[in-house]
Amino acid sequence: MNLLLLLLLLLAVAAGVLLKHDAWRQTYLTTRIYRIFRRLMPPLSETEREALDAGTVWWEGELFSGKPAWKKLQQQGRPALSGEEQEFLDNDVAALCELVDDWEVTTQHFELPPQAWQYMKDNGFLGLIIPREYEGKGFSALAHSEVVRKLSTRSSALAVSVMVPNSLGPAELLLHYGTEAQKQYYLPRLARGEEIPAFALTSPWAGSDAASIPDYGVVCTGIWQGREVLGMRVTWDKRYITLAPVCTLLGLAFRLYDPDGLLGSKPDIGITCALVPADHPGVVIGRRHLPLDAMFLNGPTSGRDVFIPMDFVIGGADMVGQGWRMLMESLAAGRSISLPASFCGMAALTARTVGAYCRVRQQFNAPLARFEGVQEVLSRIGGNLYAMDAARALTVHAVDIGEKPSVLSAIVKYHLTERGRSIVNDGMDLIGGKGICLGPSNFLARAYQQLPIGITVEGANILTRSLIIFGQGAIRCHPYLLSEMQAAQDPDQKSGMLAFDKIFWAHVRHTASNAWRAFGHALTGSMLVRLETNVAPSMRPHYRQLTRYSAAFAVTADLVLLTLGGSLKFREQISARLGDALSQLYIASAVLKRFEDEGRQPEDANLAHWAVQDALHRVEQALDGVLRNFPNRAIAIVLRIITMPLGRLVSPPSDELSQRIAQLLTRPGPTRERLVPNCHISTREDDPVATLELALQSALAAEAAERKLHKFAKSGKLHGNPAANVRDMADAVFAAGGLTAEEYELLIRRNTLRDRAIAVDDFPRDLSTLQARAAAHRHPA
Repeated sequence: MNLLLLLLLLLAVAAGVLLKHDAWRQTYLTTRIYRIFRRLMPPLSETEREALDAGTVWWEGELFSGKPAWKKLQQQGRPALSGEEQEFLDNDVAALCELVDDWEVTTQHFELPPQAWQYMKDNGFLGLIIPREYEGKGFSALAHSEVVRKLSTRSSALAVSVMVPNSLGPAELLLHYGTEAQKQYYLPRLARGEEIPAFALTSPWAGSDAASIPDYGVVCTGIWQGREVLGMRVTWDKRYITLAPVCTLLGLAFRLYDPDGLLGSKPDIGITCALVPADHPGVVIGRRHLPLDAMFLNGPTSGRDVFIPMDFVIGGADMVGQGWRMLMESLAAGRSISLPASFCGMAALTARTVGAYCRVRQQFNAPLARFEGVQEVLSRIGGNLYAMDAARALTVHAVDIGEKPSVLSAIVKYHLTERGRSIVNDGMDLIGGKGICLGPSNFLARAYQQLPIGITVEGANILTRSLIIFGQGAIRCHPYLLSEMQAAQDPDQKSGMLAFDKIFWAHVRHTASNAWRAFGHALTGSMLVRLETNVAPSMRPHYRQLTRYSAAFAVTADLVLLTLGGSLKFREQISARLGDALSQLYIASAVLKRFEDEGRQPEDANLAHWAVQDALHRVEQALDGVLRNFPNRAIAIVLRIITMPLGRLVSPPSDELSQRIAQLLTRPGPTRERLVPNCHISTREDDPVATLELALQSALAAEAAERKLHKFAKSGKLHGNPAANVRDMADAVFAAGGLTAEEYELLIRRNTLRDRAIAVDDFPRDLSTLQARAAAHRHPA
């Protein structure tokens, strides 16, 4: 054994000496590897190259490195609203929420009421992202996110109608690419609500594959405002376009052709973005879709051979053919904000209402919240929500400090919508029959009904997980891979080989270092990981474990890429699992950052522990899935020895931890408020969310009286009394002298609010008229 170790050491020393000899290494190794790499790595298409170049790399690059610099994360600063932004959220957003009754919107008006639209226009809701110099609010990405989040706790139609003008659309594109004349004309009008924007990208034949849109324009001359100008004739057929039925300004993406060479020698110019007034001759809008009865306006638009002048192109003639790059760069920011915020809002509404409901609703003489099966589900709701809001806040902070997080935007879009779906599904399970009966007193059914919308739009979740997160992340975030690909595609092979030689061997050293680090941390339980920053002592084990699994992920990703090369894009399940591992590492990082930013609140530690432990369990599960299904079994065995030599060791959150989290959701207090802040609670006492809040407070106020009531009932003094039932018990005990007048009043108040909170709605048999739908009658369960 000693001789074998000595021989291996001598071989390693010899290899090191040879590799340091540039001429020998380049002649006998690099040249051969370079040729193989060029053959295995397919050339990037123009749209792929633009997508990769669109964003920036931030914290996800640290996770890909295998040795994340936690000090760098902690130094990023705490996301915080300005005083003006907080005042807008507390007052203007709350006032707008009060103008909308979601039941009336979905059953009577079928769109937002006119007064809500007018309030949005008058108070700058359509210009949140537009700078002050163009009469907009100039709010931060965090403020934009918080506004959408709060609106989502009231009505999806309301949230989407504010979200879309401030996301990927005319305003965003004009800000970054418009001519000064376009900005000066359109941005103030958009900020004042004089223009309602929509952006048309998706067609019936190109949904997720948006780069393949068949909509086209042909460069030509035509008559515009009485004179002949250079322009294009555009034909399009789009669908799923939010605000299209009501828009006044239509953003349009199409592929532009120049067969007559009026712009130059290139016949296929590429995807181009233009702004077209909705009343422009030939524009067809007005019809609508009904996306699962969500009443935001969404519909098709079309046009055939519509002449538009070149001035309509965003950025003018200089920006023709740049549309795909413009869309990818803008999507990186917009996708980071809109859907993550709206799903965090729905999840927060669920946590707040369902937690209260489980304390108010009783079965077997005990609140639902005391049953362990219910506590398990409540803990998932609380833990997932804590993780979701942490990832949302960290990602919008990245946008606010100037990043364009294309990979992170895909991570939060996919994982926050999926976790949000899980939370709402769990909530529906807990409220049972209350949840499945639609009506004005149902606080959750519409969110449940409309979940698939967010799963589908802005990149379908299946596509995002299986192709984008790791597929784009591996190239964009890896410290060496993109540079290797660029060297391999250098038309000057000699120059490319020399660049590749330097990058490739640095990559080899990087992989070997990560392999050694992952193996060592796995054997030692991460106890030897050095943390170069001051973090909460209770969270230090999590930082160490994340460092270990970052190294494990990095070396696994490297060997997978080395083995599969370009064919990885066809191994979508393996790519998806690697994306899952990267995503969970990011979510866990965000949780730890949130815990620090919020002052290391001891009461919140349980939520942080649950969220990180859950994420680590998912990381290990994802890496295990990669190794179990990897086609090269020899490499899989080597990777398992390196990354999990002692097997899978991370357990999901414990029952005890879950029970502690469940209690946080069922009692008002600072921790609950930090978990579910900025939920709109109406000033109307008959509002179902407001009713639940009041019912929760009354249930807690009556706890002592309720214990006295049950003790009296068990004494046998009510034997044979027909009033001694779950509904009338307070009356019976009070009549028998078992309660004081004050205790009785507390219980009656509790019972009244409880009955209103658990009530379900019923309607006339004939639902064919709007009046019948409006005639809901709350009948106690």
